[in-house]
Amino acid sequence: MEQFKEKKRFWNKVYKEKPLEHSGWYQRVPNDSLDLIIPTRIDKSARIIDIGGGDSLLADHLLLHGFENITVLDISSRAIERARKRLGPLSEKITWICTDIREFHPSETYSVWHDRACLHFLTDDEDIKIYKKVASSALSFGGNLILGTFSKTGPLKCSGLPVRQYDAQDLNELFSSDFESCKDYETIHTTPTGMIQNYVFCTFKKITI
Repeated sequence: MEQFKEKKRFWNKVYKEKPLEHSGWYQRVPNDSLDLIIPTRIDKSARIIDIGGGDSLLADHLLLHGFENITVLDISSRAIERARKRLGPLSEKITWICTDIREFHPSETYSVWHDRACLHFLTDDEDIKIYKKVASSALSFGGNLILGTFSKTGPLKCSGLPVRQYDAQDLNELFSSDFESCKDYETIHTTPTGMIQNYVFCTFKKITI
């Protein structure tokens, strides 16, 4: 679809023009994500997928923690190219998927679905329904859904695009049919330029087969 192609062109342009360290979502150490993934106590060989991971450093740190089955999905081929180049030979340990999340058809199930700052870019109700359906189909029974989005006091736009703000109740209501809420909290992310962005993080367990 043309709208998907336009989104891909947009994000490829962003990743062409802006170095990782200058990106608003940059984290040298993604502590919130690690602090939610590691306590799941999944086996090191269990499948983890990072949605909208781009060229973030989460995959690097997961490898350092011994995880062996990591997938990174992003709409931007440039983001994936940058990540692969940074990791060098280690990039062969990761499965890379370049697609729009709304076009993702999982061929396997995962123990962890991690998404920091992808869901909130979906502002259309139908797109959000598709996201929920894909996430549910991609996670195994008992799997962990980990979400980080802009909170109700967070930005209204990111990279010039409108976003959808959430609080824990919104996310619980969105995913309650297939998931059990486990933990939620709000936190502050400081961008490389010193801007403050308020996030909400929520974790869930898949309760349907």
